[in-house]
Amino acid sequence: MLTRRTLFASATAALAAPALLARTPDPIVELEERTFRFFWDTTDARTGLAPDRWPTPSFASIAAIGFALTAYPIGVVNGWVNREAARDRTLATLRFLWDLPQGPAATGVAGHKGFFYHFLDMTRGHRFARCELSTIDTALLMAGVLFAGTWFDRADSAEREIRELADRLYARVDWRWAQDRADDPRLSMGWHPETGFIARRWNGYTEAMLLYVLALGSPSHAVGADAWTAWCATYPDSWRGQGTARHLAGAPHFWHQYSHVWIDFRGIRDAAMRDAGFDYFENSRRATRAQRDYAIRNPGGWAGYGENVWGLTACDGPGDLVVTAGGRERRIGSYGARGPVGFPDGQDDGTLAATAVAASLPFAPELVEPALATIRQRYGAAVWSRYGFLDSFHPTLTDPRLPVRKGRVHAGLCWVDDDYLGIDQGPIVAMIENARSGLVWSAMRDRADIRRGLRRAGFTGGWLS
Repeated sequence: MLTRRTLFASATAALAAPALLARTPDPIVELEERTFRFFWDTTDARTGLAPDRWPTPSFASIAAIGFALTAYPIGVVNGWVNREAARDRTLATLRFLWDLPQGPAATGVAGHKGFFYHFLDMTRGHRFARCELSTIDTALLMAGVLFAGTWFDRADSAEREIRELADRLYARVDWRWAQDRADDPRLSMGWHPETGFIARRWNGYTEAMLLYVLALGSPSHAVGADAWTAWCATYPDSWRGQGTARHLAGAPHFWHQYSHVWIDFRGIRDAAMRDAGFDYFENSRRATRAQRDYAIRNPGGWAGYGENVWGLTACDGPGDLVVTAGGRERRIGSYGARGPVGFPDGQDDGTLAATAVAASLPFAPELVEPALATIRQRYGAAVWSRYGFLDSFHPTLTDPRLPVRKGRVHAGLCWVDDDYLGIDQGPIVAMIENARSGLVWSAMRDRADIRRGLRRAGFTGGWLS
């Protein structure tokens, strides 16, 4: 079993350290540090724009910016970067976001009504191509903004400005505007200036718990509690398992991780969880075990799956292949959401992602630690590189002659992606730190808006009491 290094005694000790320190030998912390460095090295220090992927040239992802803002304080408390450097990067990011143009135009703007477009160009920060104004990605961005605005708590002018900008960016988001239907209080998935709101609503159970908590807690444009009630109304279709395995299921495992990056769901329950008899943290623990149990059963007959090789979520794939494996033809996709067959949105094409494993560390360390060790040992330098685990791998594909569109097949070993994705790197560094110290959780518990949003959703108990 891997060991964990304890945190530095205080953030003050880290201030005296050089900007970047030598790596620790602890495998879990080494993964955390390498993943932190992905954000520190690839994000534009002038604008704070974080690439959707690297090293493939890419547009910026607003969700990746939210994860980057979350990563910077983690780097400080671990001594990987000093506080002044993290402060300056954070302040530059928030200033840039605040100053970006907003409005209903199709071009020349970064967002509208306080929301931001899913992707922004890496130079000016304007809407990339014809992507949507994304409600969930804005929520992921705002969660990082609010964490930064809480963690940078000193009295100097720079940290004070971080707090002020964080509050202003959050207050500017008009969550009620995204409730575009009078007969339905749920939030739309997004909006296009060319065609209007996306017809599909955010239904439970998905990663959008965070979206609703932020919308309910807004100091300026809060939605009503009926939004949460409507969100939960679709839960009955999502239950899977029996007894202690029963849980609200979602096939791509990031559904069980993203909201938990910033919100500590341990010991607090809404009406649905009070009826279930356990909380959302326990739900994610059960979902993690279900992922591993599915890999052991391996109904698809994919190579490599087992008790210590698992992890189905949204990730890159080798790219629209038809191969013969296990005696039958298989279709394998490119980027997409993957998960156990039989779960909501479940599809399994044999592609695995380390983020599904690593970002589950707080839920089930007894499953995650041996899995990370096995994946790294079995696939070695093929999957492990400068910023930790490359985004995804496919153990069934071992013939380098296969016409993959992306990544590389290592002969006799596996296919491996050639990119890191910001939205997959972010949960790794944050959830490892939450498992080690609860850093992000403890900061966000102190925010009145987060408490307000949870209470309006009907959460009680635990640290909310």
